[in-house]
Amino acid sequence: MHGLAWFIGMWSLAVAAHAQTPPDPTSFANAAEVRAVVTQMAHDIKPAEDMLYHPLLTAAPYTVAVEYWVRPKQAAAHLTEAELVYVLEGSGTLVSGGTLANAHHWYGETNGGDIVGGKTRPLKPGDVVLVPEGVPHWFGIDGGKLVMLTLHMPRPLPAAAH
Repeated sequence: MHGLAWFIGMWSLAVAAHAQTPPDPTSFANAAEVRAVVTQMAHDIKPAEDMLYHPLLTAAPYTVAVEYWVRPKQAAAHLTEAELVYVLEGSGTLVSGGTLANAHHWYGETNGGDIVGGKTRPLKPGDVVLVPEGVPHWFGIDGGKLVMLTLHMPRPLPAAAH
């Protein structure tokens, strides 16, 4: 009988500990899931499209997305968010820094034609880029595609920097 009481006591403690454990808010996508998304995007992109954007993981205000680019877009500077980029597939060119020529504002971004005085870097799978908020950047495409995992991180500039 003593063993039964000990078992019930231990079981009660385990249930109480489990009930007090907060849920894990972590989002996760394994390599096979990421590969499946990239494969589907390669299938879905239309000839007239420059790129596709697919949210992969979300924990507000953050979204990790897969971006599948086949043609470059105009240069941009995100005014209130930094951008983290991890190159999954393909190759390209990053031009960052400097100033945007022919700049115009659009929904929290400054877009423009060319970057004047920026630094050019080649991009290949495994490369990681962190573009601070307000920094002009442009992605060129070599060899037909550039597939990136991206995360935009809200980080407002100090008032004096606007």
